Amino acid sequence: MARALVVCCAVWLVVGAGAPVAAQDPGEPPAQQNRDAPVGDVLTFLLTNQSVPTGDFVKDTEAAAVTAGTISRLLLTELTTLPLGSSSAGFTYRVNPELGTVERASQSFGPFFAERSLTAGRGQSSVAVTLQFANYTRLNDVALDSGTLVTTANQFRDEAEPFDVEALTLEIQSRTLTVLGNVGLTDWLDVGVAVPIVSLSLEGSRVNTYRGERLLQATGTAETTGLGDMALRAKVRLYGEAASGLALVGESRLPTGSEENLLGSGEASYSAMLVGSFEPGRFAAHANAGLTRGGLLDEVTYRGAISFAASPRITLLGEVLGRRLEGIGRLAQERAAHPTIAGVDTLRLISTGSNVNTTAATAGVRWNVAGAWLINAGVTVPVRNHGLRSQSTVVVGLDYAFGG
Repeated sequence: MARALVVCCAVWLVVGAGAPVAAQDPGEPPAQQNRDAPVGDVLTFLLTNQSVPTGDFVKDTEAAAVTAGTISRLLLTELTTLPLGSSSAGFTYRVNPELGTVERASQSFGPFFAERSLTAGRGQSSVAVTLQFANYTRLNDVALDSGTLVTTANQFRDEAEPFDVEALTLEIQSRTLTVLGNVGLTDWLDVGVAVPIVSLSLEGSRVNTYRGERLLQATGTAETTGLGDMALRAKVRLYGEAASGLALVGESRLPTGSEENLLGSGEASYSAMLVGSFEPGRFAAHANAGLTRGGLLDEVTYRGAISFAASPRITLLGEVLGRRLEGIGRLAQERAAHPTIAGVDTLRLISTGSNVNTTAATAGVRWNVAGAWLINAGVTVPVRNHGLRSQSTVVVGLDYAFGG
């Protein structure tokens, strides 16, 4: 009882009102953020708004701002740095010098996201449309949609559980439509472009629980659709024998997406990737290693893919996509002595500023349904419990190749 009185008095002093958190009118509506506001503003509001301040209002607000910034960066990273699709065309052609005819250079239609060393061929072009559907449900090993992401808490040192807890619930969904174009300028040089259009929705709430009584602090929703960060690409085939070989892929991401709506990084980035392919026949293997500089953060990328041409019209795929994000930071819980209440610790989320390694696996199929048309379908799942991630990402697409 004495402890409860101490805490209530501390909260009363900070709030400047005559009632503790537990005595607030539960029927009073929480602060709300309009869905027309930018997505970044809604996310910050959800984490920082204090309808009922906690015992250490200033420092808790600072910690909430750190949490908001880290989650925003994680979401921005997912939306602006994930691969938009391979720059390689599904169909690759070469002139048969003995027959003087153009024929397919590979029995495989190539990977979804990993690169292969083959170029499209002189005068060969392709266009593609890819859709990716993602529902971001976890941040590291915490479920975002379960209300278990604790942003701040206060706890007596000799008690097993905090007496004052603030927890966040988030539902984040993205739909990305990417239009890709690729042109073979020569048999060893391709250039291309990728234009993503992103639809992003966010809905969330934050609840304060004081001695078992819950009070909704804030709710917010946001929806936006717009252009993401466009990519300009070039691939140079350095060496090759038949379908096997080495290539170098360069990509520049342009800051064409809205940063305040978490659709773009706000800065240009540049990447280079070395590509190795081994295609002795119906089986093919590809390995990629690359570096990215600029944009939100620096990144090391590694990808691998294997494919099997089950028939001249069907290619089965398996891919692994790995990234090391430099200094993006992970959320960790920090415990510090409460500055005004003896025997009480305040728990806050902070950013460690460390590197984050993420890995995902993709399985899918590419089907030559007719002529030079390809239908693509696959599912990507996370392998590591790091960063902001979707339980699964569905990928579907359509490719068409044409040439002179």
